[in-house]
Amino acid sequence: MQEQNSLTTDFLSTGVPGLDDVLAGGLTRDRLYLVEGEPGTGKTTLALQFLTEGVRRGESSLYVTLAETTVELRSVAQSHGWDMAGIHIEEIIPDEHALDPDQQYTIFHPSEIELGSTTQRILAAVDRHRPRRVVLDSLSELQLLAESPLRYRRQVLALKQYLSGRGCTTIFLDDRTALSTDLQVRSVAHAVLTLELADQDYGAERRRLRVVKYRGIAYRGGAHDYRILRGGLQVYPRLVAANTRENSERAQLSSGLPQLDALIGGGLEEGMSTLISGPSGTGKSSLAAQFVHAATLRGQRCAMFLFEEARNNMLNRCANLGMNLGDAIAQQLLSVQQIDPAELAPGEFASAVMQAVEQGARVVVIDSLNGYLNAVPEERFLIIYLHELLTYLGQRGVVSIIVGVQSGMLGAGMRNAVDASYLADNVILLRYFEAAGEVRQAISVFKKRGSTHERTLRAFEVGPGGLKVGPVLKDFHGVLTGVPSYHGAADAAPG
Repeated sequence: MQEQNSLTTDFLSTGVPGLDDVLAGGLTRDRLYLVEGEPGTGKTTLALQFLTEGVRRGESSLYVTLAETTVELRSVAQSHGWDMAGIHIEEIIPDEHALDPDQQYTIFHPSEIELGSTTQRILAAVDRHRPRRVVLDSLSELQLLAESPLRYRRQVLALKQYLSGRGCTTIFLDDRTALSTDLQVRSVAHAVLTLELADQDYGAERRRLRVVKYRGIAYRGGAHDYRILRGGLQVYPRLVAANTRENSERAQLSSGLPQLDALIGGGLEEGMSTLISGPSGTGKSSLAAQFVHAATLRGQRCAMFLFEEARNNMLNRCANLGMNLGDAIAQQLLSVQQIDPAELAPGEFASAVMQAVEQGARVVVIDSLNGYLNAVPEERFLIIYLHELLTYLGQRGVVSIIVGVQSGMLGAGMRNAVDASYLADNVILLRYFEAAGEVRQAISVFKKRGSTHERTLRAFEVGPGGLKVGPVLKDFHGVLTGVPSYHGAADAAPG
């Protein structure tokens, strides 16, 4: 990535949370910017945030509108809780007299008169208000008035020179509704931001922002999820784990259960990810909660993200097992967020996890992997998203625990929705098995990178007394198949 040159270090904040991070600092002062996107992508909202931020910093701001009326703009601002105070609005829209046949031009083509008049009114507004921030909405109107590509380009170039010469940082909005798609302004603009709207087969639509170009700036490339909330756009910068590398000593975190710690080699190492896998009901979520409970008792912050189980149900279930996570929440040692899969964007979820880590979380639980993968079924690169997220957590020294639900209950037909075992540093496997007329549970560690571990299969119970890791199931063969055979002494057979 190239370094920023010395002439482009004076930035203006866009006022959009997350966007300055994508732009590596904000917008270079006194330049022309293009924000393009189809209607409904949030261009007007972004522009108003940009101008509102200028007013907050004591800068004169001007909104030149060629399409929307002042009333419509104020309505948009009101919906976000803004009062538009300090933002000058120049409304250049044909009034109702344009419908009168007597007002129609006969000798000259309308564009020859209207383009010149529109330009003069823009220049007059700039001279009158002396703004530091300017928004022109929208370029489609200028393109239609100019008619020819040459005339249109010259008009945009002239406006660029005029505004830059008067110390204006300008955003041109393009809604792409003109008769032809014109890319000439992209070459003229200092930076180009594209807002995209994609429909989903189920759930809310997906919005993404891309920086097409930004001269001299090492911006964060790729697609960045964003949402339009009350208060404006919220951008969730794409997670790049390589930007967060840290070197530190890595300690082991105990589960609070001596038998479990012995099985997993002393505890879970900081910076390592653990996949707890098994069929439904084997105690995967309870086992993850046990690590969280032990960490909060040591005064460490934790965060849990629930995709399937309701937050209240999870807290009640843990309380019945002797883990009072409610106290940890009251002491602000634990945050529990219930995720609505239908409303999720991968970037938004990654941003929530990063925020929890920045607030000091040392243990992060994602329950479950299946819910995460099903949240955006059209997304082809969710495994890559997950890889970046786990890498980020590892580089920050966080213990990450992922719950993975296997389909099926017993036998060889059990499988995972996706094989994420290669992503995790540790894999803990829970199993049902049948013995002496009972359905029992077993626990084993299949993989652990941080330290040595037992290769045994142990009995595992979830009950009112909490979680219990029992003795090694050395007299059974075929536990992992679900229907083992007993090879112990006849008089010691379980009954």
